[in-house]
Amino acid sequence: MNKPLVAALASLAITGIGTAPAVAVPRQAAAVTVNFAGTVSLSNCSGSVIRFPNSADSDPALVLTNGHCLETGFPDPGEVITGQSSSRTFGLLNSSGTKVATLRANQVVYSTMTDTDVTIYRTTTTYAAIKSSYGISPLTVSSTHPVAGTAIKVVSGYWKTIYSCAIDGFVYRLKEGDWTWKDSVRYTSACNTIGGTSGSPVIDTSTGQVVAVNNTGNEDGERCTVDNPCEVDANGTVTVRQGINYAEETYNIPACFTTGNVLNLSASGCTLPKP
Repeated sequence: MNKPLVAALASLAITGIGTAPAVAVPRQAAAVTVNFAGTVSLSNCSGSVIRFPNSADSDPALVLTNGHCLETGFPDPGEVITGQSSSRTFGLLNSSGTKVATLRANQVVYSTMTDTDVTIYRTTTTYAAIKSSYGISPLTVSSTHPVAGTAIKVVSGYWKTIYSCAIDGFVYRLKEGDWTWKDSVRYTSACNTIGGTSGSPVIDTSTGQVVAVNNTGNEDGERCTVDNPCEVDANGTVTVRQGINYAEETYNIPACFTTGNVLNLSASGCTLPKP
């Protein structure tokens, strides 16, 4: 995992060295401008203010980051946290990466490190209020599966750095220590994300929408250990790619939220792990 930058969470991986797999050719499409607007900095991670295709301007604004960035510690394998109180703060960034406001959470809506690596916070404000006060709109989470070869940018609010690369492919199972993630995104080698980039939105440059959340990479070339995730295919074959980094898809999240940005894990089409 791309480690949060605090000693207590030092077991998460810094990435960015080693040998890369074959580089995918990015799809040719008219690119949209990708900047820092709508991203946030956490105390130890990155994140973004997100909305879903059916969200309303009057809905409470949500913040997306990693499960392993949760302030109460890593969720255990198989654990799903919902409705947990939180007062976490987030530095809201404008297009140039300048902090323009502090947002505050009042709830961990959803958090897990099982099958995926996500935390979604509910804030005390609305999209409309953020737009009115700061001129900043949320990032929209795509509801369709990403495509190999897509040009992407990984936008870190913590480091105020944007990484540009492409989706190299997808990993049937990505295993790191006790955690296993499904259908993970593998980057081409240009996205050499580092500690503190955990939770960064992965943005499709042709649509400007979030297609994944950055979370890990293989640091030392070890096999399936903490800091060193390995790829496991459907036949159980293990592949280690030192220096290559990964993200967890987000297209399956919108189906789990209903009117008012309310989580409903029983909603039709919702495939997120349940408590």
